[in-house]
Amino acid sequence: PRRRRLALYALAVCLLAVAAAVVSFAQGSWLGIIWVLLAGLASNMTWYYARRGRTHGGSAGGHQA
Repeated sequence: PRRRRLALYALAVCLLAVAAAVVSFAQGSWLGIIWVLLAGLASNMTWYYARRGRTHGGSAGGHQA
């Protein structure tokens, strides 16, 4: 399934961004804030794709008007 693969890629990006943030803060660099923001974005993408993959591609809005 394509969405499951995208969720795994987003999870990998999230974990790498967290590791980069830890290293950045350990070196005393405030650039780690950007890595934290990227980790948050990737975490949301992971949650979104994993949820969409579980529902097998239901409607994105939940309901239609």
